[in-house]
Amino acid sequence: MENEFAKVMSERTDEELIKIVTAERDKYNPTAIEAAELEVDKRNIDTSKFEEIKEKTTTERVAKEKVDANVVGSGIRFVNFLIDFIIWLILAMIVIFIIGLVVQPTDESFISLLGYILIFGTFIAYYAIMEIKFQKTVGKFVTKTKVVKMDGTKPKTSDIITRTFCRLIPFDRISFLFVRNGIHDFLSKTKVVKDNIGESTNANNV
Repeated sequence: MENEFAKVMSERTDEELIKIVTAERDKYNPTAIEAAELEVDKRNIDTSKFEEIKEKTTTERVAKEKVDANVVGSGIRFVNFLIDFIIWLILAMIVIFIIGLVVQPTDESFISLLGYILIFGTFIAYYAIMEIKFQKTVGKFVTKTKVVKMDGTKPKTSDIITRTFCRLIPFDRISFLFVRNGIHDFLSKTKVVKDNIGESTNANNV
């Protein structure tokens, strides 16, 4: 009788198969492992790659587990939110005041439009600039937390931009009260962790 996992394993890449028969053996049942090993033999995959990929996979798994174990809870996220909300409001009022001194339109609709642009503009700029440059906002400086990717490394600019615009999604601001990672974390594939996490990983990637 043909192994029920034979077709599934035949669709895996060489690297995926090597991971399954080495570093990720504990994730699969014996029948699946057998199918993967048969597929490795069938393809005559160079076994010299096994140790390298096993080591790489193990390192990635350890880094991810370290990040997952140090994701901050809802309480700290709420403190971050309150501090950053206050900072953003202050920045928005300062910018609106300055612009109001320079530009004095008489059209009420234009005034309303300009107000919305400045409010959302300062919101986007605050979070994007702070997290791109420092991996943290003022709130995260206070609570000694920061934003990292799923593996603990520093997010790319595109990750932070995605994360920032996802904050505009309705109910995102309170989503972290119900799940460990909020909507903007999930969609940007980032997490908020204690400040010391990921430093060694970042150093290795420099």
